[in-house]
Order: sequence, then C-alpha cells, then structure tokens
Amino acid sequence: MGNSPGNGRLILLGAPLGNPGDASARLRDALGAADVVAAEDTRRLTRLARDLDVTITGKIVSYFEGNEERRTPDLVDAVLDGALVALVTDAGMPSVSDPGYRLVRAALDAGAPVTVAPGPSAVTTALALSGLPTDRFCFEGFLPRTGGPRRARLRALAAEERTLVFFEAPHRVAGALADLAAAFGPERPAALCRELTKTYEEVLRRPLGELATWAAAGEPRGEITLVVAGAPAVPAPVPAVAELRAAVADLEAGGTSRRDAITAVATEYGLRRRDVYNAVHPPTAS
Repeated sequence: MGNSPGNGRLILLGAPLGNPGDASARLRDALGAADVVAAEDTRRLTRLARDLDVTITGKIVSYFEGNEERRTPDLVDAVLDGALVALVTDAGMPSVSDPGYRLVRAALDAGAPVTVAPGPSAVTTALALSGLPTDRFCFEGFLPRTGGPRRARLRALAAEERTLVFFEAPHRVAGALADLAAAFGPERPAALCRELTKTYEEVLRRPLGELATWAAAGEPRGEITLVVAGAPAVPAPVPAVAELRAAVADLEAGGTSRRDAITAVATEYGLRRRDVYNAVHPPTAS
C-alpha cells in the first residue's frame, strides 16, 4: 500500500446528489489518491469517476447494507496498516441513512484516524428549498416500512415543534403522506422534494392533505425527501398568583432577598418582573 503504518486514515466522501458539478475538489483528489475505495454501488462509483474525469488507481470494493458487517474489519485493518481508505455512497454523506456508521464506529474504536471531505446532503438541501423554518429542525430518516409502526412513529412526532425531514421511497410515499396527514393534520405545511439537483428536480410546497392526494394519483419517481413543518407552539399556561407568591416565598426562605427572588421567578416563568412583583405586592385599591 502507498502509505506506511501510522499514516493510514479513513476519509468519508460527500458525493453529488445527482449533478456531478457539485463534486468538490477534495472528493476528486481523494478518489484518485485512495489505496482502497469502498463504494455503496461500484457501478455508480465507476460512472461518477468517469463524469469527474478521475482515474481510480486503488482497489475498489463494495460496501453496502448486505455486506458492511463482514467487510468492516478488513477496511479498519487496511487503515491501521497505513492505507488511505475512502468511503463513498451513491449520493450525499456516508452514514446519513446510508452505509458508514458501522465503519466509522469501528475505526474510532480501533484508534484509526477518521476525516471527511464534506459534500452535498439531501437533508440540508431539501430543508433550504422547502420554504419552511430552518432555525430548528430534526432529521428522522426513513419511516418504518409498514403502516402500523409508521403510524405509531408519527403519533409520537405529532407534537414536535421543530421542522421535520424524512427520506421516503417512491413506492411508499403515498402511504407515508396519508399517514402524515392523519397524524399531523391535513393543513400542516410541507414540501415534497424530488430528484434534487437532477434534470427533473421538483419541489411541491403544499399542505400534507394536498400532497397525499397528489401522491395517491400516481407513484412519483426518483429519490424523495419530505420536509414537514413542526407543530404550532403551545403557549405555556399563565401561572396562578398563588403559585408565583409561593415560588418567591420559597426562595426567600432559603435566604434570597425579595428583590432577587422576584427576578429569579420572573426568569423561570418567562414573565416580566413587574408581573411577579404585582403578584407579591398586589396594587391597593384607591
């Protein structure tokens, strides 16, 4: 191998979602320099290398869900022996709903260096395109394949206030959208992002009920990412005057001054200091 023991490392390569023009210079360099390239689909890797005009001189091995448990120890050993091992999936970042987590964890546990050449991600790409809030979001990956477990998962997520991002297969998206509309309400805003960065990229920004109707009319094609608005925030109940007085009294009993106690309780309950002060010192009638 081209490196010496102690110099090996695992590098995760972010691959284009569909448009080869999104490939980074580091991706090109790593594919050309790697001693071993582990690919989710070796045929797609060959096509990507051709599109990027990159010659892969290292050994190419397949690394996918069906063989990753068996192949992981050999790849870790290669890194420990000094090889540069590159991991690339069909699209996006390895280990994000794609093979990679097992290898990263095994390499770290063995003390092998792990680095990354960042690249495109369908999660953040769809989120940015959705037109939905992006300041707080959570990625839920693929929903369960069958109806019962899927509906149970969605019931648990119905009150989540952050924007939600899901991956879904074309042949399951109609059922998933129907269950989403039932669990979250048909008026919940959402975006269905299809074939991101590719020739037929399409983003449908509609309420869940309308998207469910659209999907039921015919199976969409291509890779699909769903972005769904979070649940509306539920206002915190206004605490009773007696509760505020008791909270201030508890702090005073512990040695806190009344002034500081009122400030602390106002902060804890998200109230104006004046509101807590009035609860402790009710205005007298004139």
